[in-house]
Amino acid sequence: AAFQQFPAAEVESQASAWSPLAIGAALGLLIAVAGGKPALAADLENGESMFNGNCTSCHAGGNNTIVAEKKLKKDALEKYLAGGYSVASIMTQVTNGKNSMPAFGEKLGPDDIDDVANYVYEQASKW
Repeated sequence: AAFQQFPAAEVESQASAWSPLAIGAALGLLIAVAGGKPALAADLENGESMFNGNCTSCHAGGNNTIVAEKKLKKDALEKYLAGGYSVASIMTQVTNGKNSMPAFGEKLGPDDIDDVANYVYEQASKW
């Protein structure tokens, strides 16, 4: 007697009224979580991975094992990098290479080059 019984049709009607809303909310949340990663943090993380896999043989710790004074430290980038200390200049260098540095434009995709350039730019003042 403490439980109230509803006819089956009324229960189904109530359940289906909430179903599209619940599905929409769940789908919206899934899209927000899956697609809403912080772009800069993820880019820098990928940039670090690209750097470690492609650059550290010559540039570990922001150094340069081929031409010692041309480090990846901010003051050296300002002095030696064509275009100066900027993400665009670093991207150009990575893509096209120069002197002893090989071009990576054929090896890395544009997004990876952008990520590694941003990583180097951010690290340059920390190395």
